[in-house]
Amino acid sequence: MTTVLIADDQPMQRFGFRMLLESQDDMTVVGEASNGTEAIRLVDRHHPDVVLMDIRMPGLDGIEATRRIVTTGARTRILIVTTFDLDEYAYEGLRAGASGFLVKDAQPEELLAGIRAVASGDAVVAPSLTRRLLDAYIQHLPTTPSAPPEEDPRLTSLTEREREILTVVGQGWTNTEIAERLHLAESTVKTHIGRILAKTGARDRVQAVILAYDTQLVAPA
Repeated sequence: MTTVLIADDQPMQRFGFRMLLESQDDMTVVGEASNGTEAIRLVDRHHPDVVLMDIRMPGLDGIEATRRIVTTGARTRILIVTTFDLDEYAYEGLRAGASGFLVKDAQPEELLAGIRAVASGDAVVAPSLTRRLLDAYIQHLPTTPSAPPEEDPRLTSLTEREREILTVVGQGWTNTEIAERLHLAESTVKTHIGRILAKTGARDRVQAVILAYDTQLVAPA
């Protein structure tokens, strides 16, 4: 059973999260906090597996609360869930020690999958932010001239459609965007992504994006 603490200053938002989480057989909500100070106190009391942490809250904000929880050495992992799809929030939240960053317009299944991933020790980043974060990271890597690379063996088993989808995943497209722009059913997109992960050995979507960069299907912006 994954235990979750909800930290958000909006009562209706906390209620919605609670209803969703408690509909799952493997999750339970152990508390709610309306600001960062309460979140820290409740983490110390309940030791939840995951905190759903909002950023903008009165008093102590979610980023500083994340930083303080992480520095205590608590086993609790932080998944930031915010209305604001802003790079500076993502950078600061992940730098403070959060294990993931999602925006509140994520689909319910994406939020639930994110909680499970974070609880198991994985990291989660909203697809819309993944490319921008990687671009910022890659700008700090040294660049050295090299001969054109040979075909990466991880790509050889992919069909043309799977290669196309891996490329746009690397560009930060969501499943909905892929479905709309490539004229596919969203369930078909999910099936393709599952096959891409299985064929390439990528653990999750973030690793698939890294693969797209490594194999030069996608270049830094």
